Amino acid sequence: MLLPAKAEVARQLRRYRAWERVMLAAPNDRTVRTTFEDSGYTLCVLMGKRCAREAADAAERYLRTNQVAPVQEQNQVTCLQEQQVTCLQEQNERPRPATAVRRRPPAAERRSPAGR
Repeated sequence: MLLPAKAEVARQLRRYRAWERVMLAAPNDRTVRTTFEDSGYTLCVLMGKRCAREAADAAERYLRTNQVAPVQEQNQVTCLQEQQVTCLQEQNERPRPATAVRRRPPAAERRSPAGR
């Protein structure tokens, strides 16, 4: 399963919490409410939840757990980059299929424009 980037989760969670505070301070402001709901929706999509509160809780849990040491994370990124380079090299080395050649119909089936 693909997991979202922790930096993006942290950024969206901060945005959601900031708009939550603003919305609680001015609940009748439609612009603030709309922006708050948009930030909640983004967090829901990012975390795969249906409710903004569930998504915020899931984001907080995700950011607390699975802490990867920066050196280990850097090694994983380097490994992924090497795999991508290898994959690209393999793709370049593969023989390419021959391009389709358009063939004309046999001479017996060809008609001249004047012969209609």
